[in-house]
Amino acid sequence: MTHLAATATTQTATLAISLAGVLGWLTLAAGLWLTGYLLRCAVSPFGPCRRCEGDGKIRPRPGGLRRKARYCRRCDGTGLRLRIGRRAWNHARRLHRDITH
Repeated sequence: MTHLAATATTQTATLAISLAGVLGWLTLAAGLWLTGYLLRCAVSPFGPCRRCEGDGKIRPRPGGLRRKARYCRRCDGTGLRLRIGRRAWNHARRLHRDITH
């Protein structure tokens, strides 16, 4: 009877170790991704606008009522938007500056 109890304990411990290993790898992968994204935000704070695909102009739809291309209102015709990570970084810096001064 003790043999079965020892086997069940070993399997549970093995499952806990493998689950901890998977969570460790996922945490490492998420940390690497976050580090890469923060570096990208530091090097290139602006990304292409999703609405106009970085062109700066909205093209008319075929068969639509608009005949002319117009400037994108989301990016003001520049084709660039501030990345979300850079926006969060700027907010944190501004908050730190306001608290410390």
